[in-house]
Amino acid sequence: MALMDSSFSFKEIWIRLRREFDLMTLIQTLIGYSSLILFLALPLLSMFAQAFIYQTNVSFHWFWSILSSTDYFSLRATGGRMWELRRGILILWGTDHGIFLNSLNIALNVTLACCIIGVVLAMLMGRYNFPGKRIFQVVLLVPLLATPFVNAYVIGKLFNPRNGLINWVLNEVLHIIPWRLDIDGLFGITVAQTLAYYPIVYMNTLATLNSIDPSLEEMAENLGARGLKLFRTITFPLIIPGLAAGAIMTFIFSLEDLGAPIGFVGARANPLARRVVSYQIYNSFAEALTGGISPKTAALAVLILFVTTLSYIAVRWYVNRRSYAMISKGGRWSQRTRTPKQIVQVMIVVFLVILILFAAMPQIGTVILASSDWATSGTLPSKLTTEYLRTLYTNKEVRGAVLNSLVYSGLAVVIMILVGSSIAYLVSKRDIPGRGILDTLSTIPVAIPGISLAIGYFLFFSDIFAGTLLDPLMDPALLLVCAYSIRRLPFTTRSVGAGLQQVDKSLEESSMNLGADRTTTFFRIVLPLIIGHIINGAILGFVYSMSEVSASVTLGGLREDRVPITYFISQIVYGAAATGSVSIGAALCVLLMAVQITAMAISNYILKQKSSFLGV
Repeated sequence: MALMDSSFSFKEIWIRLRREFDLMTLIQTLIGYSSLILFLALPLLSMFAQAFIYQTNVSFHWFWSILSSTDYFSLRATGGRMWELRRGILILWGTDHGIFLNSLNIALNVTLACCIIGVVLAMLMGRYNFPGKRIFQVVLLVPLLATPFVNAYVIGKLFNPRNGLINWVLNEVLHIIPWRLDIDGLFGITVAQTLAYYPIVYMNTLATLNSIDPSLEEMAENLGARGLKLFRTITFPLIIPGLAAGAIMTFIFSLEDLGAPIGFVGARANPLARRVVSYQIYNSFAEALTGGISPKTAALAVLILFVTTLSYIAVRWYVNRRSYAMISKGGRWSQRTRTPKQIVQVMIVVFLVILILFAAMPQIGTVILASSDWATSGTLPSKLTTEYLRTLYTNKEVRGAVLNSLVYSGLAVVIMILVGSSIAYLVSKRDIPGRGILDTLSTIPVAIPGISLAIGYFLFFSDIFAGTLLDPLMDPALLLVCAYSIRRLPFTTRSVGAGLQQVDKSLEESSMNLGADRTTTFFRIVLPLIIGHIINGAILGFVYSMSEVSASVTLGGLREDRVPITYFISQIVYGAAATGSVSIGAALCVLLMAVQITAMAISNYILKQKSSFLGV
């Protein structure tokens, strides 16, 4: 009897597999798995293999050499200067606790600061009416505009204790503070990252806040909950999913960030700015051209990957262990907003104006750098000029970097659409074995630091594919395309997946009942219904590929004629800031901002989503 049941069960499985695995499904499955295994799983395994091998044996030697070294971990400060007043200058550099612990401290502090700012802004924008609210909804997102490396350079220049503009205004013009501020090093990195990443937490939290059923808060108020108690017992628990999503993305972005460390090194050459993991891994690629990447560097990349992946899994577990379901969604009624007293409205507007002026300093400063002689003139620019913006089409090297990035990003988008759409369709519409694994593999790039993936790419492809077009030492161009497409793949899969969820299966069933096969049904019925989501995912992928930092400044530097925009900017800011050529990097950042603004406009027009460009 058991044998008959087993045979019957096997027959059912076989029939289901034959039904599900038609030609299109087989092709999509092959595309999805082969792409993720070759360009994600195997490079990471290669990095693990390098990190765990010591003298031909499997060992934790390299990890122990990192964890036991005070150069990487030190509970007691081994250097740095913080809150130190000297000759009328308040020094805010941060304290050195070792390379690895510095990175963790920065990431945790940035995440905490962004959560506080993000929740406050979400509550103000989601619960209160005040003059200029619609304008603030737009300008609060300005810090998301890409200004890699130059943003940190601008902050370093603004807070330069000798001729920094902010110090001049606060100390000499307004006399608000009695000292000049010297913000640099680890503390400067924390400030730069906080200004850049708070909109991620803000937008995720606001989206969750706007979806809360207003009747829940109304019932709590009827039972006597008001103000802080209402927020603590009802509102805050319900916005945890959005807050957690924004927080974990901020934490990961902070750990892998290279823009701020390189920017501060270029602005002031403070050695503390080099004391973070991302900069150490970036610096190790100089070894790649001569003797390869050391196992210790691979172990460092594995440790960062372990921290980000564990954090990502822990946050998802914490959010999923609770239920946030509501009988009704808040969108059925008007949002719970109220108009406070006039004095409170004034206070809100003043607070937002100050925050925006401070948070948008990097973007404003980048435009000023690109259109004036501010890089060499001192406190204020002395003249306007289009010289640096003209280099975008007159300078051969700049044109080459721009063209390279356009080609890389364009090809990456094609791969993202092909792979992302295939995976999204399999996960959303097909009942095949291993669907959950495919979904996980396509989502996990969100939690993988770009510097770790770059290490894996170099180790794997320079060994297994030595002498081919996939060998980064011969030509990194194809690998950059693959790295861009894998790193930004979740944007496409999530966007297309959201569109597929809105396509009722009865439409496909009706088409197939009328004689169309699955391929015809997909291209004639499903594809037209999700084309807007595909375009939106493609736009997101293109924008973030153009401004990709981690893979670009590591793999991109292995061949001079293949460098993308962000590598070119990094070298200008890192090595030539003192000559004023940093303004060329600023001009390239203006180009990146223009691309992002254009993408936002197109995306908003296609899907009518005001925050669709975030991708988070």
